Amino acid sequence: MLKIILASQSKVRKKILDEYNILNEVRPSNVDEDVVKSSLLKEEASPEIISKNLAELKANKISGKYSDNLVLGADSVIDLNGELISKPDNREEALEILRKLNGKKHYLISSVCISKNGSMVWNHTDRATLTMKKMKDDELKNYLAKISDEALYAYNVYQIEGEGRDLFSSIDGNENTIMGLPIEKIKKYLDNYK
Repeated sequence: MLKIILASQSKVRKKILDEYNILNEVRPSNVDEDVVKSSLLKEEASPEIISKNLAELKANKISGKYSDNLVLGADSVIDLNGELISKPDNREEALEILRKLNGKKHYLISSVCISKNGSMVWNHTDRATLTMKKMKDDELKNYLAKISDEALYAYNVYQIEGEGRDLFSSIDGNENTIMGLPIEKIKKYLDNYK
C-alpha cells in the first residue's frame, strides 16, 4: 500500500490523512516561513503564489532526504483584499487579526504539493470564501478565551470544525480546504499514482 511522508507537524492535516486511510509518516520541514513570505511579499507575490511556494518548498526539502518517497507539503494563508494574513504568534496578534477580519469577507487559500526526489510532481491550490459576522470586541475576546493555545496557533485564528464556525455568517468552500488540506484532490492524485 502506498505511503506518503507529511512534511508538516499539523495534527489536523495528519488527522485528515488518517481519516481518509492514507498511510503517512510525519517529517516536519521546519522551513522558516516568515523569511520566505517576506521575500515573496517584496516581489509583490499574491497570497496564492505565496501559499503554493511554501507548500512546494516544504515538500521539496523533505523529499530531497527521502528518495523515491512521495512527500506532501501544505500551506494555508488568509487573503483579506490582497493582504496576506499569517498565523498569530501570540494572543494579542490573534485578537488583532480577528479585529481585521471582523464583519468582512476574506479568502482562505490552501495549497498542497507532492514531491518526489526533491522535485514537485503535483500541486493544487484551493480557496474558500468566508464572511465573518460583525462582532463586538468583547465577543472576540470571549471567543479567544475558549480556544487553546495549540488550536489558536495552528488554525489561522479560527477553528472551523469547532468554536470557530460561530464566527461566520457565511462559509463557501470545502471544509477540509479551510482546515488546510484539500483531501479529495490529494486522494484522487494518489489513487491514480502508479
